[in-house]
Amino acid sequence: MAPLFAAVRRLLFTNGKRLRPTLCITGWQAGGAPGDQNTVIRIAAALELFQTFALIHDDIMDGSDARRGQPSAHRALAAAYLASGGRHSRAEAHGRAAAILLGDLMLVWSDEMLARAGLRARARARISPLMDSMRAEMVYGQYLDLLSTNRLSGDVAAALRIARYKTGKYTVERPLHIGVTLAGADRRLLSTCTDFAIPVGEAFQLRDDLLGVFGDPAQTGKPVGDDIREGKATALLALAVRDGSEADLHLLSTRLGDPELGSEDIDRIRTVLETTGARQRVEEMINTRRDAALATLDRADLPPHVARTLRQIVSIATERQS
Repeated sequence: MAPLFAAVRRLLFTNGKRLRPTLCITGWQAGGAPGDQNTVIRIAAALELFQTFALIHDDIMDGSDARRGQPSAHRALAAAYLASGGRHSRAEAHGRAAAILLGDLMLVWSDEMLARAGLRARARARISPLMDSMRAEMVYGQYLDLLSTNRLSGDVAAALRIARYKTGKYTVERPLHIGVTLAGADRRLLSTCTDFAIPVGEAFQLRDDLLGVFGDPAQTGKPVGDDIREGKATALLALAVRDGSEADLHLLSTRLGDPELGSEDIDRIRTVLETTGARQRVEEMINTRRDAALATLDRADLPPHVARTLRQIVSIATERQS
């Protein structure tokens, strides 16, 4: 089991933004922070364990080599298998299978953490449906992403729908809702959280799309160009398809989604994303969503320290380089 635990430690304690647990605790504080803080800390930890499960399986689906500047779980487990004397021909399959089990274990631990959080029956009845919705929405977003991968499309709305479910609801809205609901807050505060969360989450995903193509691997912890090699249906690429010339579309249709794509072709596609205005348009979309989230905070009657934390999260979502 040692290789499994080593892979988990790297994911849990190396870098990472911890947005979901932070937002859960912030939502609880927005509702007045009643009750035992240890309960909300355990629920926040359950969210981070669930995120670890999701990252492990996401890297398997995407064939990603790195995560947070370290080998992804399936790559690390393949290397550990080889180091223990395993056959080279079996290493890749072993790494994937072991990582699937590891992800499943993180899901089990997330459930255990939630079960031992000390929730009373009434609070559990309020929190459980939100956890269930969060998980289902994440899977739905991932499936939409999978379904649209390697299909050239100029449908920007479809790309934003993926961003809403993969990130807007899963990363920001539901963790806030869970914290607010634990505090027993009213529907008005839940609605405020939604008005804040959806634009922030979409902006986070749009920034992620830009970093996946134009980011610095030393800062992002992931190879540049993976979204292009995988043919991800991002808003960035959808805008280029929508506004590109015939030559641009030919390049995208013949090279996008090639896992063996070299740096020269990556650079050519990056040029298309620049010359079509797609990159600049995504920056504008991020700014629009940032302004909407900040306007929500300006209208909301939140404790000063909560508003300050949420403003910091807006900055992280929209200005980050990793």
